[in-house]
Amino acid sequence: MKIAVLRESVATEKRVCIVPDSLKRLAQKKIEVVAEAGIGLGASIADADYVAGGATVEPTAEAAIAGADLVMRIRIPTVDEVQKLKPGSSLVAPIYPLVNHDLVKALAAQKITTFAVDAIPRTTLAQMMDVLSSQASVAGYCAVLVSANLLPRFFPMLMTAAGTIAPATALILGAGVAGLQAIGVARRLGARVEAFDVRKVVKEQVESLGAKFVEVDSDEDAQTKSGYAKEVSEEYKKKQAEALARHVAKADVVICTALIPGRRAPVLVTEDMVKAMKPGSVIVDLAAEQKGNCELTEPGQTVVKHGVTLVGELDFPSRLPVHASQMYSRNMEKLLFHLTKDGALVMDQSEEITKGCLITHAGEVVHERTREAMGLEAAKKEGAA
Repeated sequence: MKIAVLRESVATEKRVCIVPDSLKRLAQKKIEVVAEAGIGLGASIADADYVAGGATVEPTAEAAIAGADLVMRIRIPTVDEVQKLKPGSSLVAPIYPLVNHDLVKALAAQKITTFAVDAIPRTTLAQMMDVLSSQASVAGYCAVLVSANLLPRFFPMLMTAAGTIAPATALILGAGVAGLQAIGVARRLGARVEAFDVRKVVKEQVESLGAKFVEVDSDEDAQTKSGYAKEVSEEYKKKQAEALARHVAKADVVICTALIPGRRAPVLVTEDMVKAMKPGSVIVDLAAEQKGNCELTEPGQTVVKHGVTLVGELDFPSRLPVHASQMYSRNMEKLLFHLTKDGALVMDQSEEITKGCLITHAGEVVHERTREAMGLEAAKKEGAA
């Protein structure tokens, strides 16, 4: 099987799906790689490195796609990019199918077998394939460094001849992979760290990293069976807002990481909370791709409002392209090994990982949750009636 790895159309994207280090292991599984020329320049990888590893380098994306059975991307493809794929070929990429319905329709129309890396189940077996976790770890690390650079004061406590300087206070909203990484980095930089999450089970993890867990006076727990967060009740939201308002007001830095799969990111920081923050404070919103945890976040922009710097940039994993690419490539190795046998795609739709991330196949939307989100199950029932 030949897979094509392509340059992304997003100017700030420097990561690559497959790095040369993975080529030999892929070849052992009868998987060849065709790379578009210049794909690795942003990650300090030359075309010659791909050639030396056994890959073929083609001058254009069209040439790379023409000889490939499967295309791999690191960004959500556009409908136009989908329409350039060979009908009947396969795609491995972020899709976010529960909200990108036009994209899913385009994939089905093109008869693409689509594996959404964002839909890989959160199980022990799938851990090594989990690109969301690996890239969230990079984002959490970068978010703290960005906030430290923008904050007009030190992170650590310093004992100086001019007196003692108190440490900065960092509040981390969401204690998933990105949040836990942010806690660890902020602690290593010397900040006083607090963290909040609607999932009570993460309290122990937060405290093990030396941070204080912000609790809401409620018995409600918003963790799903798969380990993700779910929507909470209105009563909980009210108590949550009251608790967070107090902690946001005294924070020098707020790192937002809270996401709900398939939904708009929950608004945790309101405009009134921003107004109550000290001038010069910083909010880094890693949930900006889903409109943000802060009410004032502008996705793709860094702005100053009410004296507070709000960072809504969308390229955090790409800011460390060398290691982010290495991690992504290892994830893709494991996924490809799982989905193929002797260089051929294996389509066992009863198997948990395949069933979880297979979105379209043979011209149909086959992913159950996506079908429900698109109203296809209702249409099917009406047709049967």
